[in-house]
Amino acid sequence: MHVVRFVGALAVSLAFIPVAGADGLVNPATEKKIDALIAQMTLEEKVGQLNQYSSAFDVTGPPPSAGYQKVMYDQIRQGLVGSMINVTGAEATRQMQRLAVEGSRLRIPLIFGLDVIHGYRTAFPIPLGEAASFDPGAIEQSARIAATEAAAAGVHWTFAPMVDIAWDARWGRIMEGAGEDPFLGAQVAAARVRGFQGRDLAALDTIAACAKHYAAYGFAQGGRDYNAVDMSEETLRNVVLPPFKAAAEAGAATFMNSFNEIAGIPSTGNAHLQRDILKGEWGFQGFVVSDWGSIGEMVPHGFVENLEQAAQRAIVAGSDMDMESRAYVLHLAALVKAGKVDAKLVDDAVRRVLRVKFALGLFDDPYRYSDAARETQVLADPSHAVAARDVARKSIVLLKNEGGLLPLDKSAKTIAVIGPLAADKDSPLGNWRAHAESNSAVSLLEGVKAAVSSGTSVVYAEGVRLSTGARNFGARLTLDTTDRSGIPAAVEAARAADAVVVAVGEDAFQSGEGRSQADIGLKGLQEELLRAVIAANKRVVVVLMSGRPLVLGWTGENAPAILEAWFGGSQAGHAVADVLFGEYNPSGKLPVGFPRHVGQLPMTYAHKSTGRPGPEPGVTWSSYNDMPNDPLYPFGYGLSYTTFSYSEPKVSALEIGRDGSLRVSATVTNTGKRAGTEVVQLYVRDLVGSLTRPVKELKGFQKVALAPGESREVAFTLAAKDLAFYTASGRWEAEPGAFKVFVGGNSRDVREAGFSLR
Repeated sequence: MHVVRFVGALAVSLAFIPVAGADGLVNPATEKKIDALIAQMTLEEKVGQLNQYSSAFDVTGPPPSAGYQKVMYDQIRQGLVGSMINVTGAEATRQMQRLAVEGSRLRIPLIFGLDVIHGYRTAFPIPLGEAASFDPGAIEQSARIAATEAAAAGVHWTFAPMVDIAWDARWGRIMEGAGEDPFLGAQVAAARVRGFQGRDLAALDTIAACAKHYAAYGFAQGGRDYNAVDMSEETLRNVVLPPFKAAAEAGAATFMNSFNEIAGIPSTGNAHLQRDILKGEWGFQGFVVSDWGSIGEMVPHGFVENLEQAAQRAIVAGSDMDMESRAYVLHLAALVKAGKVDAKLVDDAVRRVLRVKFALGLFDDPYRYSDAARETQVLADPSHAVAARDVARKSIVLLKNEGGLLPLDKSAKTIAVIGPLAADKDSPLGNWRAHAESNSAVSLLEGVKAAVSSGTSVVYAEGVRLSTGARNFGARLTLDTTDRSGIPAAVEAARAADAVVVAVGEDAFQSGEGRSQADIGLKGLQEELLRAVIAANKRVVVVLMSGRPLVLGWTGENAPAILEAWFGGSQAGHAVADVLFGEYNPSGKLPVGFPRHVGQLPMTYAHKSTGRPGPEPGVTWSSYNDMPNDPLYPFGYGLSYTTFSYSEPKVSALEIGRDGSLRVSATVTNTGKRAGTEVVQLYVRDLVGSLTRPVKELKGFQKVALAPGESREVAFTLAAKDLAFYTASGRWEAEPGAFKVFVGGNSRDVREAGFSLR
């Protein structure tokens, strides 16, 4: 049995470097141009292509030292800078590009990067919300519009998609990914890469994608950002890496390594991840960029003694570009001259960076993205708002609807809109909002007012505030836990209303980078407000706005209707109103489960059975004594204004061979009175493996629109390759044996059949 282990040796074979081919970023004509250019470069100029700076102080990182900007400009003119981040706008990028192209010896253009996470000027739902749509086409459209806007503003490269799988909602950056499941995560990753990059990176409306954070950042211990990770090769291969591989196969031009260590080795210095797997097994031809300062952070990790050693470890391990550590520009040339780093490693890294610049067309026209007239035209395109509204409503998940309270009657006499997020025009933009203008979102209150009839009175009361003080990327929020003065007015408004909509959840800056939380319940005085309002009027709809699953506690038990709206972007208020009043029948499904209690975390539906799975009498089985094991709302869960029933699934064969496939089908019926769309989900369980297998794994999903009373057979093709996993033999393969298949509307409520692989 051969199992690859994490290694940290400084020696590395050059056999990993792929031979240039005709696919992806590599073509013979471009490689010849790169050869000629590298031959002209000094060692210092080569190192310069691997050096990335931020334009000036930006909220995504710590402030620069005095004199930083002058030093940076001088180094650009000397050819010692290959990339800039946080330079945006057609005019600004043109001016900065001029420094490199007209000021440096070899006139090599800069590549401008930015965190375009869920939109540029037009904000779409946060990525976790978009994943709830289970609609790769809508997600691709979102990324396509984001790329179009960003490219018009002079941006060449986005640090997205984030494809980290996360089982712990305490982790603040769960908002940036697709949730807990590697199959869904892979579908979303590929869709977002296609959206950003289009069919041709040289097109003026495309930008280079960056799959991040490579790897296992979402498994930080305790859900605490930047923390260590310790996992098996089996979990790495079967859970963490599939979305990264999907991004690579979709053509992602770049990867970003992660802040965390795995098994004692920081990812920035992990040759197994970057050399063996990414550039070796997967044949990745683009380049790897560090996260902000992560090369230098190998020093506080305790992996190296100083920045010079950090530069050595990073380049040997396969980190091609240094974001803001200055390790390469200060030390890499000297390391090569001293014989401590093979010059071929530097040449390979430079080649990878230049490939992406050539693919973007920057050598043909370095100013091609910097057109002020085009920027004005593109950012004003009204179709982008229409798309943002559509994607946002597809992302909304109906969690609860007792007594059919929803949809509301838009002709009701009085509707009360209450809560700290009800009139908020900023939080719906979410964190990582790029250049969306502050307070530019359509608020829930505005959406409700625009949706109701002219005879309906909409009464607003804030009730309580959520946060006080500074609200920005770097500031720690202060939550309001004392001011109850607005609750009486909210209760009075609720008492007089025909229906009440209460908007609660999180401030936009409660989730995101550095926003891990030990308590993921409703913060501040929000539950107190809800208790008072529900006591005054039972017809209450709770609209949750959040960047993560929340522990709902009392609210989950007592609110009659609950919508998870996430942070829905620029058109959030209109999208929520579309769902509240039945203009759009919700079809979203949870990409990550909602725990009953934070003590259940980390958790996933795709857990292992254990030797004592239960349930059984007594306590000697794997369970909590004080609550159920399962989440309040499981992965894949989401209600509709209609209902759906499923027949028993059928398999076309009871046994298939290694090269075979079978058809899994079930009849889905709309048993309600409204047209609706159901996300039909296919799960598989491998009953016995060389390594223990999860109790369920998502293997397919389809969105099916059905009229009232309509039935349709939904079929999936399941091939032997779909049953493969990283086995005890250290190979990705399907093992013979018995399998179960499950079909249903979520990971918990399914019907099953069986077959075997011979």
